[in-house]
Amino acid sequence: MAKRVAVGLSGGVDSALSAYLLQKQGYDVVGLTMATWDGSVNMPAVEGREGCYGPSEDKNIAEAKLVADRLGIPHYVVPVAGEYKTKVLDYFRAEYRAGRTPNPCVRCNQSIKFGALQLAARKMGIEFDHFATGHYARLDFQNPDVPFLYQAKDTRKDQTYFLSRLSAEQLSTVLFPLGGMHKDDVKALAAEIGWNDFAEKRESQDFIECGDYSVLFEESDQVPGDFVDVSGKVLGKHKGIVNYTVGQRKGLNIGGQKEPLFVVAIDAAKNQVILGPRSALSCIQVSAIDLNLMVSENSPLLAGPLDAHIRLGHKGSPAKILDLEPGRIRVEFETPQFAAAPGQVLVLYAGDGVVASGVIEK
Repeated sequence: MAKRVAVGLSGGVDSALSAYLLQKQGYDVVGLTMATWDGSVNMPAVEGREGCYGPSEDKNIAEAKLVADRLGIPHYVVPVAGEYKTKVLDYFRAEYRAGRTPNPCVRCNQSIKFGALQLAARKMGIEFDHFATGHYARLDFQNPDVPFLYQAKDTRKDQTYFLSRLSAEQLSTVLFPLGGMHKDDVKALAAEIGWNDFAEKRESQDFIECGDYSVLFEESDQVPGDFVDVSGKVLGKHKGIVNYTVGQRKGLNIGGQKEPLFVVAIDAAKNQVILGPRSALSCIQVSAIDLNLMVSENSPLLAGPLDAHIRLGHKGSPAKILDLEPGRIRVEFETPQFAAAPGQVLVLYAGDGVVASGVIEK
C-alpha cells in the first residue's frame, strides 16, 4: 500500500509542484492548507500584494484547492489561527517591544507549519506517514555525526535558514521534493504540464500581506522617546521603539550630523534608541541562546571552520566556536560583521549542511 503524504499547499507554484511530483512518485497525496487569518488585526487588503497572513487568505485557499482538484486529491483547510496568534504574532510583538528583531518566518516554521498544523490535522482525523512542503532544502539522516539538513541544489533559493530551528524529530518524516531542483526548472515543469497560472504567479515576499508591521501593534506601543548617541547625548525624538531595528539607517529623520547614523542598539527599559556611526555596528563575536544542535555534540565538525549567517540574506562569514554549552553558543568571525541584531537567528554551516542555530543574544 502506498505511503500517504500530506503536502502543505499554500497556493503557490512550489507547493503545487511538490504535490504533483510526489503523486508521480506513487505516494497517496493529500493537501493541507493552514488558515491563520481571523480578522483580529485591522489590516487592509492590498491589490497586487501577497503574504502569509492577511485578509486575502481565502484567495490562497482557493488556489490550493485548485491544485488539489487538478490532481484529484483530498484537500483540507486546517484552522490554526489561535496557535498562530500566540506563537507567531504575540512573539513578534513581544520581541519588538523588548528591543529585539525577530524573524517571524523562522518562528512560523518551527511552531506552526511543522508543528501545530500537523497536530491539528491529525485531530481532524487526517492520517499520513509523511509531511511535505515546497521548501528548497535537502535532508539526510544516515549519520548522527554529520548534519541532517542541507542546502538546496539551487543555492539562490535555498531556505535552510528558515528551517534551521527545526528539530530532528520534526524533520524525521518530512519530504522536500524540490531540494534537488532549480527554481527555473520547477516553473518550466509547471508550464509543461499546463499550469501556466502557477508558473507565472507572483511569489509572496512578506509574512503579512500589507507589508507594514505597524498594523500589528497597539497605539500604546507607539510611545515616543529619545534618540541618543553612544555617549548618551540626546539627538532627537523617536516614534516608539517598535518602529526600529539594529542596523536601520532610513527613517530616522536626524539631520545635522557629521556622518550617517544607524541604530546600534535599543534600550527598551529606558525607551531609548541608540544611534551611532556604521563602525559602531561592527562585531567580531556573537553569543546566541536557545541552541538547536543539528549534529551530535561530539561531532568533529563543531571543532572545524564554519560558515556563520547572522540574518536572512547574509552571505555568511567564516567563523569558529569559542564556547559551547547546553542551550548556548558563542562564535568568533574571521572578519568583523555588520549589525548582528539581538533576536535574529544565527545559523552555522559546515559545507552545505546546517550544524547549529541559535537566537542572537548579544
